[in-house]
Amino acid sequence: MNSKYRKLFNDNFTAKKYNAFINDITADFDYKVTFRIGETPFFISNELKAQLLAGYQEVIDFIKNDDFKKLTDRALELNRKVANEDNHTTFLAIDFGICEENGEIVPKLIEVQGFPSLYNFQNHLSQKFVNHYPFLSELTPFFNRLNQESYLRLIEEVICNDLPKENVILLEVEPEKQNTKIDFYYCHRDIGIPIVCVTELFQIGKQLFYKNNLGKDIIVKRIYNRVIFDELDLRTDLKLDFDFSADLDVEWAGHPNWFFRISKFILPYLKGKYFIETTLLSDLKEIPKDLENYVLKPLFSFSGSGVIFHVKKEDIEAVKQKDLYILQKKVNYKPIIQSPDGLVKAEVRLLAVWKKNEPSPTLVTNLVRLSRGEMIGVKFNKDKDWVGGTVGMFEK
Repeated sequence: MNSKYRKLFNDNFTAKKYNAFINDITADFDYKVTFRIGETPFFISNELKAQLLAGYQEVIDFIKNDDFKKLTDRALELNRKVANEDNHTTFLAIDFGICEENGEIVPKLIEVQGFPSLYNFQNHLSQKFVNHYPFLSELTPFFNRLNQESYLRLIEEVICNDLPKENVILLEVEPEKQNTKIDFYYCHRDIGIPIVCVTELFQIGKQLFYKNNLGKDIIVKRIYNRVIFDELDLRTDLKLDFDFSADLDVEWAGHPNWFFRISKFILPYLKGKYFIETTLLSDLKEIPKDLENYVLKPLFSFSGSGVIFHVKKEDIEAVKQKDLYILQKKVNYKPIIQSPDGLVKAEVRLLAVWKKNEPSPTLVTNLVRLSRGEMIGVKFNKDKDWVGGTVGMFEK
């Protein structure tokens, strides 16, 4: 990490400052974020940044292969297929654990998603850090020479595609109950598009509509999709007045098919320095004897649900749909961030957007998760400090 800024930050940090920082975020919408926000940014060295960029590019090269869609058609067969798929994903979230291998620090690909993350919240989070620690204005969370203004313009362009704001919606399952609703609030404030629950949409012919605050029917021309089908399928209590899989006259900012195509489904195909040994259970020739060195993961779960960290032979034998699970070698997360009382692990999510007619995606910003637990994630970090969501910052 960047030791200069680590020392500067730690020398300036107090619990009182952290509370003021959290209160600053809370004050924007009179709403306290329900996930934990870490005390510190991750100050990423130029060397680690170069490694992250190299790993990112290898993932992008794989996704850009001419036969990528053919290779991932099976992912749709295993789930569902939505009509009017576009040529490429709109969003990419690529997670690298900061690990140690052969005595060296190396980022390892943990997850890749063709789905949006906290694009709006991360922008404001980095600015809040700068507000409370002004020396951080020397750093940036952005890539490709973006700044706060150009970043927001690009995000708006990608989400709205130059359509009127009232005809573009952020779609979610009961958005007011989601852990990520702070991102929805910032998106609405930054861009001006309405936040709509799946139960508020209705279909007439091939078109979708919602009612605005005045009760007027408004046509939906583009959907910024935040719906996870895993969650939607569990909500049998919800009545939908439209069919996701129908041939609808609507554009997608984040077509649902890409959630399945770009997912853990592609991990077994990725080989190299920045990737982890991963095997589809249906391709597993024999169960490894050293299962303590592996993690069992469902292909299409979200936020770590269904992951078995301490794998037993019976766990593998109990899986009935073996083409829906992977067995992945464990990696050695390297505690690298100096807190006041010990070292903390980190995982860096690189966030990219892919404009409609561009040949490649654009890497824009990042999200970082800090952990003192066995794994990255809330349940492994209960009642701990210097853990949770934050942002990586680089020298400009």
